[in-house]
Amino acid sequence: MLKLEVALGERAYPILIGESLLSDGKTLPASISAQDILLVSNTTVAPLYADRVRDALQDRRVVDVRLPDGEQHKTLDNVSRVLDVLVANRFGRDSLVIALGGGVVGDLAGFSAACYQRGVAFAQLPTTLLSQVDSSVGGKTGVNHPGGKNLIGAFHQPRVVISDTATLRTLPARELRAGLAEVIKYALVFDVAFLGWLEQHLDDLLALDAAALAHAIYRSCELKAQVVLRDEHEQGERALLNFGHTFGHAIETATGYTEWLHGEAVAAGMLIAADMSSRLGLLPASDVQRVRLLLQRAGLAIDPPRMTASRAMQLMGVDKKVRAGRIRLVLLEALGRARFTADYPDDALAATLTEYFD
Repeated sequence: MLKLEVALGERAYPILIGESLLSDGKTLPASISAQDILLVSNTTVAPLYADRVRDALQDRRVVDVRLPDGEQHKTLDNVSRVLDVLVANRFGRDSLVIALGGGVVGDLAGFSAACYQRGVAFAQLPTTLLSQVDSSVGGKTGVNHPGGKNLIGAFHQPRVVISDTATLRTLPARELRAGLAEVIKYALVFDVAFLGWLEQHLDDLLALDAAALAHAIYRSCELKAQVVLRDEHEQGERALLNFGHTFGHAIETATGYTEWLHGEAVAAGMLIAADMSSRLGLLPASDVQRVRLLLQRAGLAIDPPRMTASRAMQLMGVDKKVRAGRIRLVLLEALGRARFTADYPDDALAATLTEYFD
């Protein structure tokens, strides 16, 4: 088992990464002290893993909530459903909410925990690659709004993150590829050496090689934890983690959160952002091609859905990173180095959107 500490003082927590951590009978009970537990999962993941969690915590009171599966269900209505169960079962402030599933479950369960009695503890048991490398770490919780993605939420750090790599064997290939998009993001923004490692080991990751997966998850979490320590509430540097996301969120919103997985939209968004970086003279065209080839090798869609450039601009304007009406973007200065800026010519953004959306 690999262990990484997110050293946030009183809110510090461990990230545990390894094979069969949900069923070893030791890791869960040693990591969770609460006696009253709400287990939030969805209709896809719960039949696979909920019993393992219950067996490991058999000396505790565990109440289940099973939500429908899919990004389109990350809504306030389902937060209300979770809160109703907490109230109905008289959970106190010493209770704990477990998120068992992917990023949707983690975001929604975490937000519910942040709201209930002004904040109760929660733990992340991510079962998708995307959630293991990204959304389970850092304390961002929330839900979508028809007007935009993740517009309603709170920062609420988990008590522990337990990433069982064995759960990735039941993950559909499409979901695995979507998770790889976030892994690639860390390399493009922070670590060109990691990018080279990914290019060498991509086939191993796609084949679910346990050692390769553990390394990719550990390095991704390590890079994210370093940024969270310096900027927990996304006032500056943490915004770099949104590379590709402003374009990607526009794609997800335009398609109603039903046609594109989050990682797929981010992959297309990263290519668009790399292309714009090249248009501005920040990145050589050969590096854009390197990004394109890696995303293609990972089996990720790089052609965004058809919509007008003006519609894409409108949707990007609802993004949380907009300030004073100006869309701020994460652009690449080089592979492994990025900047967060609103200082770009408007015609460069317009030309980029026209290239990909019109």
